[in-house]
Amino acid sequence: MKRVFVLAALVVALSLSVFAQTSEKVTLRGQVVCSVCWLEAPDRKKTAYGNAADIKCALDCSEMGIPQALSVEDEKGFTLYTMEPGAFKPSGKDYLDLVPKFVEVEGDLRVEKDKRFIKVNALKVLADPVSKPRPLPERADLSLKDLTGAAQTLAGLKGRVVVLNFWATWCEPCKKEMPDLSAIQNDYAALGVQVVGAAGDDAADGAKVLSFIREFKVNFPVWIGATTDDMKRFGLGEVLPATVIIDKEGKIVWREIGIIKPDVLRKELDKLLQPKGTIATRPSL
Repeated sequence: MKRVFVLAALVVALSLSVFAQTSEKVTLRGQVVCSVCWLEAPDRKKTAYGNAADIKCALDCSEMGIPQALSVEDEKGFTLYTMEPGAFKPSGKDYLDLVPKFVEVEGDLRVEKDKRFIKVNALKVLADPVSKPRPLPERADLSLKDLTGAAQTLAGLKGRVVVLNFWATWCEPCKKEMPDLSAIQNDYAALGVQVVGAAGDDAADGAKVLSFIREFKVNFPVWIGATTDDMKRFGLGEVLPATVIIDKEGKIVWREIGIIKPDVLRKELDKLLQPKGTIATRPSL
């Protein structure tokens, strides 16, 4: 009889355990964040997530195996759901490339010891309210140093059309657009266009920047030490990468927050370079 009681107790315990971990299918909308870096701000309603420091922190945490989470806001505040691969697989070992985008996730929700997990079965990227651009400013100058330590300014490039790209060596999305930016430099240099890379890395990280330039065959000038304050002056958000076009008079005429769309950027340059009554042409490849 005692053995029967013990077996019955084990069956009940196992049933309760299975019940506690039973998942439910849900659809959630929120921002993909680092599950550790998110907690560094005391009040996320006042401090938006997604600046350069947040992205670098997310990269460091990813390298240590710390997972990303979906931050979902409601009237009570924010709830974090640790993201686990389901039918929708991440492009890499985790969901780092989606930080800090806003997404809609369909998946299986489970709770363990007050922690929430969502197995991602479907994912759709949404418009990013954090990255909504401010009104386009009339002008903005930038003064940084190049890898030799020499001071460089946008004012020194007046008379040329400048494609100014904000990036950093630790920014994964930035790596994807470097070949397109280099191709634009090749195709448009003869037409008076200059691509400039404004890196968020500090001067102390010059070796990393140089290694990045060599690895991705960057063929345009790179300045270092760019900050989120610099980006804000150009009407950009705080998320890398971001790009603006500055005309020959120093006026900001176009911007892109996020990875550039090369065809769109080329069309904008063509319109800007086209003299009245003529059609702008690029050197043939």
